[in-house]
Amino acid sequence: MQAFQLPDFYMPYPARLNPHLERARLHSTAWARGMGMLDTPRPGGGVIWDEAALDQMDYALMCAYTHPDCDGPTLDLITDWYVWVFFFDDHFLELFKHSRDLAGAKAHLDRLELFMTAEGDTPPEPANPAEAGLKDLWRRTVPAMSPGWRRRFTTSTHNLMVESMWELDNIDLGRVANPIEYVQMRRRVGGAPWSADLVEYAARAEIPGRLAATRPMKVLSDTFSDAVHLRNDLFSYQREVQEEGENSNAVLVFERFFRCSTQQAAELVNDLLTSRLQQFETTALTEVPALLAERAAAAHEQAAVAAYVKGLQDWQAGGHEWHARSSRYMNEGAAHGPAPGALPGPTGLGTSAARSLLPTLRLGLDLRSRQHSSRPFRPVGHLTLPALHMPYTPRTSPHLDTARRHAVGWARQVGMFDGLPGTPAGALWDERRFLGFDFAHCAAMIHADGDAEQVCLSSDWLAWGTYGDDYFPLVFGATRDLPAARVCQRRLGSFMPLDMGVTPEPLDALERGLADLWRRTATGMDARSRQRFRAAVDDMTESWLWELANQAQHRVPDPIDYVEMRRKTFGADMTMSLARLAHPDVVPDEVYQHRVLRELDTAAQDYACFTNDLFSYQKEIEFEGEVHNLVLVVEHFLGVDRWQARDIVADLMTARMRQFEHIVASDLPALLDDLDLGEQAREFLTGHADSLKDWMSGILEWHRECARYTESELRRHGSATAPRGPASPAARPEWRPSPPGGLGTAAARLTPPEPTESRLTPPEPLESRLTPPEPAEAPRSVTADR
Repeated sequence: MQAFQLPDFYMPYPARLNPHLERARLHSTAWARGMGMLDTPRPGGGVIWDEAALDQMDYALMCAYTHPDCDGPTLDLITDWYVWVFFFDDHFLELFKHSRDLAGAKAHLDRLELFMTAEGDTPPEPANPAEAGLKDLWRRTVPAMSPGWRRRFTTSTHNLMVESMWELDNIDLGRVANPIEYVQMRRRVGGAPWSADLVEYAARAEIPGRLAATRPMKVLSDTFSDAVHLRNDLFSYQREVQEEGENSNAVLVFERFFRCSTQQAAELVNDLLTSRLQQFETTALTEVPALLAERAAAAHEQAAVAAYVKGLQDWQAGGHEWHARSSRYMNEGAAHGPAPGALPGPTGLGTSAARSLLPTLRLGLDLRSRQHSSRPFRPVGHLTLPALHMPYTPRTSPHLDTARRHAVGWARQVGMFDGLPGTPAGALWDERRFLGFDFAHCAAMIHADGDAEQVCLSSDWLAWGTYGDDYFPLVFGATRDLPAARVCQRRLGSFMPLDMGVTPEPLDALERGLADLWRRTATGMDARSRQRFRAAVDDMTESWLWELANQAQHRVPDPIDYVEMRRKTFGADMTMSLARLAHPDVVPDEVYQHRVLRELDTAAQDYACFTNDLFSYQKEIEFEGEVHNLVLVVEHFLGVDRWQARDIVADLMTARMRQFEHIVASDLPALLDDLDLGEQAREFLTGHADSLKDWMSGILEWHRECARYTESELRRHGSATAPRGPASPAARPEWRPSPPGGLGTAAARLTPPEPTESRLTPPEPLESRLTPPEPAEAPRSVTADR
């Protein structure tokens, strides 16, 4: 029996088949035999693959579906790459995952790295089929591409090989990742970014280097990758989890985190898959054209980007079709006709594609309508909070009083209490309000060991970042004046000259504050550190534009996009850049790219960001009409009420904190030993982890103590233009318009009803999620008064 019933999939692109399929089948079988892949022994007896198994898995069919337009030789090469990557995965499983041979796995991966040679270098002689295949493929592929593409492809190939150690570590520990960690790591170990790189090769559509690192292009790659991986997890759950004992599968991750049945978890994973595909569409149709216009992309660059987008769409459609047909996966009934209950479509010659697309449009409508159905300024009242897991005690700098005196004087000096022409609110802040915010208190806790100058500087950065975060929606949000916001954001960059040269005359408090902070912070930095820090500030100010764009579209963000952008809107990357700048030469740059340090930082960032979302829920939803709050994102994505969403956010905080504790206790010491870093670097990285403890505990304590999020403060300073509700949502029923009725009006009902029963069983305490669940009971409703 199948582990669960496969859900109905959203797939808006028709699958097509490359006419060179049979040629690729013959070629790939001969190539695999020549590399020794068809007679590699399995440790327990037999071979990992034989020709019958390879024929049954039919990777040529997968590549013919995912690359329907490339020529025969290109399809041969692409198919060889996929034969290699699947052989690598099965070979690694048999040799190292089953035996838990961590040392042997690391040595195997280290040797494979030697076959991704730089131009002019000579690889060693291959000792196994994985090495032989990589050597041959590298020689046949990389000469046709630019150095920039080679670097990106090397990184992608490195990640899918090396991050297999993460999977192996988790199997060894019996540990299932939390949802955020899983999505981040799955991109690296799952290989879809690597597939996206190969799309550039197959479509002859290499992305120009000046565009490759931009947000729209990265989102295209990330959403593509997430959708590929989530789909694969649905089809491969039975083989990976039930037969092979794997624990890196999104369905299992959701089962454990939400403490729900396998079927419920599969439905949730499929909803996330749909959301990622729709995020891909939104990015391709709105952000990419704006990027090309803004960067004045030449005609050939525009054509390359368009071909790349089409190539990713073809891959999604073809990958789904192959999963539905391959013997490798659980796919009973997946390759058949439209979903049950779908309206009949057109019939006749040439209508099959239209018939296949009609059901998928219906499947995506519910999720998309929920994304656009948030009612601004609805009265929600104070969101009481559950106990939050915080294992660290906040400490406070002795320079707090000095910083408090300095902070209010600095804010007054740069003009933060001055009126804003053309806005109904007058001044954004007044002095009394600023004192209630008490940024100096937060700075004194997150830099408990800092000197007076550092605490004052940190306090000013916190004030400036918060002022900008309030300024952009007030000045540009109500009018939806995105072009003016872009001009303002670009001007901010002119106050951060990398050469510390002349800047324009500041026009307002935002510009005066940044000009002063840049001079005080960047003076004395080396050029590389200065460039890195400016990039972090730019990321934060650009994220404010992302928020304005969502606000203009009245769009609640996709959950993954929200979490990743939240780190930027919160200024977390900038804050951590400040910490790194204190010792720029102690730790090599490549060390910061290691999984352990990246997960350490993002786990801490997420804890702090989600803290803010819990405390600011009423402020943002009722008083500001915002769509950027994780509680709201969870409400709309899962179809639950705010109390259930609150508890899920709190559980995510706990999961990220537990992950942080695990990294500090186990992964970080192992990394320091593995890299054999010097004493100074070891002390710095250990100190960095300790500073993150202060950072998280200080931010939580500041939210508990400051006046910014209290209901009395919100009502005293509420916008005169925003409708105001009662203090408690129970005091007045929320008004909701009646939807249209009658035949043909279902698609027009864009405001879904309040959920009467959650799609999830009640979440258990997180501690119970660390052990395997009992056999699933019948789904239970989540009460509305949690």
